[in-house]
Amino acid sequence: MAEAAVAIMQEPVVAPSGAMRLALDDGRWHFQHGPIDLIIQAGGDADAVRRATENAWLRFGAILPELVAELAQLRQPVRGANTLQGPVARRMYEACGPHSAQFITPMAAVAGAVADEIIAFFRNEAGVERAYVNNGGDIALHLSAGQSYKVGLFTDLARFDGSDELQLDGGFVIDAALPVRGIATSGWRGRSFSLGIADSVTVLASNAATADAAATIVANAVNSDHPAVRRAPASSLKDDTDLGDLPVTVDVGDLPYNEVRAALEKGAARAGALLREGVIHGAVLALRGAMTVVGLDELSRKFLSGGQDAASV
Repeated sequence: MAEAAVAIMQEPVVAPSGAMRLALDDGRWHFQHGPIDLIIQAGGDADAVRRATENAWLRFGAILPELVAELAQLRQPVRGANTLQGPVARRMYEACGPHSAQFITPMAAVAGAVADEIIAFFRNEAGVERAYVNNGGDIALHLSAGQSYKVGLFTDLARFDGSDELQLDGGFVIDAALPVRGIATSGWRGRSFSLGIADSVTVLASNAATADAAATIVANAVNSDHPAVRRAPASSLKDDTDLGDLPVTVDVGDLPYNEVRAALEKGAARAGALLREGVIHGAVLALRGAMTVVGLDELSRKFLSGGQDAASV
């Protein structure tokens, strides 16, 4: 199915809030506001897609100010009742709740929670058959009956040379019959700091905020005290980090294979516990060319098969 046609805009539109949108020449949209950077694509009835896109755009400009207004609380560890006010902030807190026995702040789910907020406009618009909102690799999905996406898996940013051609490490099909509507990836090379050493941990869950928080926790669990791992206090790397003086990974040198496997096993144990608790539906953990898959038996049967356009993570 072809995605709905959208007129190409020659210049980005900037709202009074400072939010920007640009129609890309392949039918996707780029929404950007401060650190929030979304790529959006939808298919179905053209009028329905247009309405959903406009409504999403009207909502988008208010999200960052809402988060900034509660930023001090969002940087505090998740403890007790959710007293946040904004819908995105509350979603962030709830997504991190299952992990409150460990150190986690709602910021661990910010990218996924924003993606969930925007995908709702496409999910709630009759005639939109499928859509994705990709917030820097954390992806919210809408799939109506019979629809699917093929998701490409790229496990190590160190291998990316800046070209447009990614050599994918694999992929899987998410179809409407599966309970997965959120995909998120975390690792020490990503946009945020990590307490672990995973090159990447990709988590599949019922929504993007849940996947985002869980990917953070599982990536933290992929760990080793080997001398090749170098860490520094988060506060020494970024003044306003929510991690304070916690030691975050800044480099991972050569690791013996047994250290790689042991680190992956620690992460897989955490992912397995979350799977049994019903928090996630599966995870792919990668470190130094080794990969561990947790809970994706049904998806594995479709590995790199079928589906439609890829939404790479």
